[in-house]
Amino acid sequence: MLTVDKLMPQGRGLAPALLRRAARVTLGWDVRQKSRFDATDDGGRAIGVFLPRGSAVRGGDVLVAEDGSLIVVQAAPQPVLVVRPCPEHGAPGDLLRAAYHLGNRHVAVDLQPERLQIEPDPVLADMLRRMHLIVTEALAPFEPEGGAYQAATAHGHGHGHGHDHGHDHDHPH
Repeated sequence: MLTVDKLMPQGRGLAPALLRRAARVTLGWDVRQKSRFDATDDGGRAIGVFLPRGSAVRGGDVLVAEDGSLIVVQAAPQPVLVVRPCPEHGAPGDLLRAAYHLGNRHVAVDLQPERLQIEPDPVLADMLRRMHLIVTEALAPFEPEGGAYQAATAHGHGHGHGHDHGHDHDHPH
């Protein structure tokens, strides 16, 4: 079994030619949210992944094996509920309100500008429909938000945005 203990988020810093030649592994969110798992790449190699605790693997991330070989992770399509605003009865903030209520319930949410995706749950589907949202079932890759602290470290921002820490954001008025 090939051991993997390094993750390169989105393959940043790697030449596109290397990524095109790399092996692939397709994994659902149930596996990608774990820091330790076994899988088989598209070349039939068994890989054992041992990442730091709390790690999550995203589609497009690159696993680096102990022998230096690269394995590009693809998010497997899986059953999801797709939540969209209702064009007839909806209001502009409906998706934001839905994301707030789902977050209060600690539900993993894949946030997109025009839709939300969550794992199938009939109780949540009913709640969202009562909020005048359109809820449909689909098979799609699921990439939920990692939370504020995880997102901050994943993007290399270890500082807070709630207070002025000498970090200015210019926004047009």
